[in-house]
Amino acid sequence: MNDIMMTRTPIREKAKQVVKLLTKENPDYNYLRELFRYVRFELEIEPNKQPKGLPYVPTEEEVKKYYAVVWQSRKMQNVIITKTLLYTGVRVSELVRILISDVDFDRCQIRINQGKGKKDRIVPFPESFKEVLAIHAQSVTKKGGKYLFESSWKKPYTDRGIRKILAIYSKAAGMKHTISPHKFRHFLFTWLKKQGIEDALIQPYSGHESRQSLEIYSKLSIGDAQESYENVIEKFPV
Repeated sequence: MNDIMMTRTPIREKAKQVVKLLTKENPDYNYLRELFRYVRFELEIEPNKQPKGLPYVPTEEEVKKYYAVVWQSRKMQNVIITKTLLYTGVRVSELVRILISDVDFDRCQIRINQGKGKKDRIVPFPESFKEVLAIHAQSVTKKGGKYLFESSWKKPYTDRGIRKILAIYSKAAGMKHTISPHKFRHFLFTWLKKQGIEDALIQPYSGHESRQSLEIYSKLSIGDAQESYENVIEKFPV
């Protein structure tokens, strides 16, 4: 085993070699994921399957603390990006591809085209949010933009760009765990479950393949269930 390791190029160096080969392909995340899936297949390498633990989900207090810092920055596009992620539960790869024409302001819906699994779906947002979102969209349109969220260079954000924005606020808010777009997604669906919303209603706009995928959010609500349990256990007949 040691001899094999000695013949390997250091990972960082090998990564630079691969980057040189791929740069002209202008790859995105999905391209790289599929590429290396086929590389593993050709090399007959099986992925190491590790038991899945429950993902970290921010508490309501943490989300409020985080949002307060975003709001205090007075950078309205970042405020709207944060609220859109929180209200819709869209994946960051889906957020950056939303066109202004995908937003139905009358119905308070956003069409997600070619989401995970190459499937389209509709996600809702609160009616109380539509005026702010409409004003933002109008501002982008006046500048000649077509995507709902565009950088100062009039180009749609990248996945990495959105993650960097959220990470800055995580640090400023002193969060124990960095807030990522996917943590917002976990928070939304966990919160909906806590409100008694059935999986059958969540699944169509969550983009999950099946209701089974949503079982994890039932498990994540156990913390609140525990508090209720403690409040009534003294009345237990045994």
